[in-house]
Amino acid sequence: MPIVERDPWRMQYFEAVPCPEDVLIPTEDGDAYRWYPQQRWIYNKLLIAESQGLDCGPHGLEPERFPVFSKPIYNMRGMGAGSRVFADADDYHAGQLPGHMWSELLEGEHVSTDVAVLRGTPVWCRHVIGHAVGDGVFDHWTVLADHKPELEAYLFAWIGRLFGGYTGMMNFETIGGRIIEAHLRFADQWPDLYGPGWVDSLVALYQRGEWTFREEDAPTHDGYSVVLFGAHGPVYRPPPADVVEQIRAQPEVASVQITFHPDKPPEQHSMPPGGFRLAIVNCWDLEAGQRYREQLALAFWTAQKLGPRRRGRHRQGAA
Repeated sequence: MPIVERDPWRMQYFEAVPCPEDVLIPTEDGDAYRWYPQQRWIYNKLLIAESQGLDCGPHGLEPERFPVFSKPIYNMRGMGAGSRVFADADDYHAGQLPGHMWSELLEGEHVSTDVAVLRGTPVWCRHVIGHAVGDGVFDHWTVLADHKPELEAYLFAWIGRLFGGYTGMMNFETIGGRIIEAHLRFADQWPDLYGPGWVDSLVALYQRGEWTFREEDAPTHDGYSVVLFGAHGPVYRPPPADVVEQIRAQPEVASVQITFHPDKPPEQHSMPPGGFRLAIVNCWDLEAGQRYREQLALAFWTAQKLGPRRRGRHRQGAA
C-alpha cells in the first residue's frame, strides 16, 4: 500500500483502500521533502513567515519588540519540538540557538487546515481547531463541519501566488489567520472524520489528478480528536488490547490510536515540551471521547511495570 505511513497506528485509515504501487502519497514531511524538490522550501519556517510580511528573523538578529515566538527554522519531526516564547531581550540573549528563528507572537484561534490542490487550485478543505493547554500540548481538536471563508480566502490566495501547478495535499497551521507552518501532506490524525470516500478521493488526486469527494458525503456535524498525554520520563507500555478494542467498538468512536513505538526509547520520539503523547480517540461526541480517554489513562497506568519497592528497616516507635 503506497500511501506511505511511518506510524503503524494510522495504517487503519488506509489499508482497506486500493492504491497502485507506483502512486506515492506522503503522510510524513521527510517523504514530501524528497519527492517535491521544487516545493520543499515550504518547510523553511522563516520563509513562510517572510512570505506573509511577518516581523521575523534568525537567532542573532535582534527583535525590535517582545515577546516573540522562537522555533527551529526546520523541524521535520513536528510536535512543536524546540519551540518557546522569549518574553524580553534578556530571555532572548540567554536562549539563542543556531538554526532557530523568532517571529512576532501571534494571537487568536489555532487552526489546522487540510487543502486538496489540483494544478494550483484548491478544490477542497477542512478546518480543525486545536484546544491547547500549554507547552505544545492539546487537550483535543475539533474537526469542523463548517467553513471559514476569511481564512480560506487568505490560504487560497497564498497557494495561488506561490504554488501554481502543484497537485496534491497541503496542510496549514495558522494562528489568528496567519500561517505558522505549512506541509506538503495532509494531517493523518483524523482522516476518518472527513467522511466516507475521502481516502478514495485522496488516491484519485495523486493517481489521476482528479478530486472525486462528494460534498454531500461530508459530515454535517463536528468531530473530535481527543488526546491523552503522559509525563516525560517513564517508559510506557501499551494498554491491554481488549481495552482498546472495547473503546473502539463504541458507537460514538471513529478510531483509537496508541501513538508511540513501544520498542523505541522515549527520547527517540518527537514530543512537545509539555508531555508524551500516548493515545488519541477520534469520536463524534466530545464528552464521550473525554470519558474514553480517562479509561485509556487508567489502562495505561495499570499496564506499567512498577519497579521493586524499597524495603525500609522497621524500628520500634517509627512512624
